[in-house]
Amino acid sequence: MVFAKGFFDLQFSFAERVRDLCGMPLEIALFEYTNFYVRFGLGRGFNSDHNTWQTYIAGLHGADDGREWTYRFYLREPEAMTAPAVEATVGCFSYARPGSDHVRLHFRNKEADGRSPLGAARVEQRRAELSALFVRLKPSVSEDTPIVGASWLYNLHAYRRLFPSGYTSTSLPIRGGFRSMPLWGQFLNFRGEVRESMASPFARALAQTSNLGRLNECFPFQALAARAPAHQFYDFYGV
Repeated sequence: MVFAKGFFDLQFSFAERVRDLCGMPLEIALFEYTNFYVRFGLGRGFNSDHNTWQTYIAGLHGADDGREWTYRFYLREPEAMTAPAVEATVGCFSYARPGSDHVRLHFRNKEADGRSPLGAARVEQRRAELSALFVRLKPSVSEDTPIVGASWLYNLHAYRRLFPSGYTSTSLPIRGGFRSMPLWGQFLNFRGEVRESMASPFARALAQTSNLGRLNECFPFQALAARAPAHQFYDFYGV
């Protein structure tokens, strides 16, 4: 999916506000406070000396319109190498093992008809996908292995109801996290367009804030992190 220009403009404005609040150079604010590095397909190592990132910054310095340059740079290879590496996928859900001590859940809207993947009509399908995913995971993961997730979606009952309550009840805000899609994803619809119902209050709050330490509060939803042992999922899905 190719994301709309408005998604990048929103983040660019956020970085400009950071610059205005604390005097941070814009190129550093774009690196520290946006999802651009990942969207450009540079991974999650966040190395500001990466050749491609430096090419972007050099072009930015010479651009008449930083927003236009940013989007043209993104469109060279939109969404190339941006998805997290996963081991298994079933429907909208997948898992990865970024380390030996835990398993990370991921969600991606795979509905092709435009209907909400979290609507009431899709609850049983989503739970069936999760059940199948944990059937695949169970032979290789002990019952005590932590299952973790991070997303703004944990704010929504429609998403939380798909998981055991012992998992969702642990969800806590992730402070910062300005580089990650678990925070910025709330502004996108299933077509990759900006959801104005979310972007407009964000823009108003951003214009009014004068405290760098309270930037998280400008977002309609916080990114939340949840964690629970695997046996809670095995029990909940009956696997």
